[in-house]
Amino acid sequence: MELTTTIVYSLSGLSILLLTGKYLRVKIGFFQRIFLPSSVIAGLLGLIFMQYMSNSGSSEIIGSMKNVWSKSPGFLINIVFATLFLGKRIPNLGTIWDRGGVQVVYGQIVGWGQYVIGLGLVLALLVPLFNVNPMMGALIEIGFEGGHGTAGGLADTFDELGWSEGKDLALGAATIGVFFGVLIGMVLINIATRRGKTQVLQDPKTIPPDILEGIPDKEKRESAGILTTSVDSIEPLTFHLAIVGLAIFIGFIMLQGLIAFENAVMIPMGLPKIMASFPLFPLAMLGGVLIQVLFDKYDKRDILDHGMMQRLQGFALDFLIVSALATISLSVIWDNIIPFSALMVAGVGWNVLCVIYLAPRLFWDAVFERSIADFGQSMGVTATGLVLLRVVDPKSETVALEAFGYKQLIHEPFLGGGLFTGAALPLIVSYGPLSILLFATSMVLLWVIFFRIFFYKKRLQHLNAG
Repeated sequence: MELTTTIVYSLSGLSILLLTGKYLRVKIGFFQRIFLPSSVIAGLLGLIFMQYMSNSGSSEIIGSMKNVWSKSPGFLINIVFATLFLGKRIPNLGTIWDRGGVQVVYGQIVGWGQYVIGLGLVLALLVPLFNVNPMMGALIEIGFEGGHGTAGGLADTFDELGWSEGKDLALGAATIGVFFGVLIGMVLINIATRRGKTQVLQDPKTIPPDILEGIPDKEKRESAGILTTSVDSIEPLTFHLAIVGLAIFIGFIMLQGLIAFENAVMIPMGLPKIMASFPLFPLAMLGGVLIQVLFDKYDKRDILDHGMMQRLQGFALDFLIVSALATISLSVIWDNIIPFSALMVAGVGWNVLCVIYLAPRLFWDAVFERSIADFGQSMGVTATGLVLLRVVDPKSETVALEAFGYKQLIHEPFLGGGLFTGAALPLIVSYGPLSILLFATSMVLLWVIFFRIFFYKKRLQHLNAG
């Protein structure tokens, strides 16, 4: 089949699925009440379509579409991560720590705890009983904290490490994370509201219909971005996309340099090979940070707009989710249904426990608002956390949104698709799951100590003053 024909069918297919998903979000009340993203609905429709076509005998067109869709997430995830910090001034560490430090502590404990729960369960039960691949212990953090983007972006890493089934399980975990993130999140919001634990929201039933449908009324609509360049010189969207491309290229150069250094220095020393299977997207994010630092220093006209970067990020993430979900192998999940289900239940249980038990012992203000935002992120993606936070604090009257935003600046480079998320799989293969379990446990303990040193007295002072 001609390349042009393949691209047309592939792009058109994804577009039709997205538009259908949006239509169903507007028309079906259940999807609205659980705030299920249109891209997830579209991806599940695509999965049903692909399964039907596979069972009825795939044509050349369907085979070509599936091939393109399966490879798309690995590229699109680079756009998602490259845009994370582009267009917004990066504050100094003192400001971040002062305004979002305790939120960083909470997020890090939740994230590293997902490795502890996952690897602990795999080593204690799932390997002895079901002989699963030890890399399964990383699926909670990859699928829940990382989301569909990270799960899809690690597809090549799973292949290179000899466990291709892992990419389907990771995408399955991400789907469960998003679905139960919003579902359980809304249950927690209703319980917290009835018990008087929310500072702003009094009744979740008061959420306006336009917010549920995802089509804000005209007077509520916001600008998609600011035109920072004149269109007769260069289209603003083109300029921002070119900056994203540069960030990805910088990340690519970093990766090639690390691979060369590993081959020249580390491997001759007898250390295991890791960088060859390390994904590009965490380094694309660092490329974006480097560009933003340079623009902060030298650009006096604020030519980069974060709103425009968010639109590029959203575009890439929507198409990524649809293409990734539509190409999941259900047979792989079914073949591992018992250990996979046990892992998912344990992951959900850990995240809920953090909201109920951990958050009240760390935070001193806007406790539920802070924790529900992190719950959404730790179950799905940042957007899920923001959706749940918008439900309980629609006008950002608490400190939760600001703290959550500052926390991302320290949290994202390491977990939820950051450097350690990208390195976790090759590290498990090279050093064994027990070593990574002990490391993750030590990180949880380290952040608990951080809280005790930097925030425990501050929390007591606020509680006593209140």
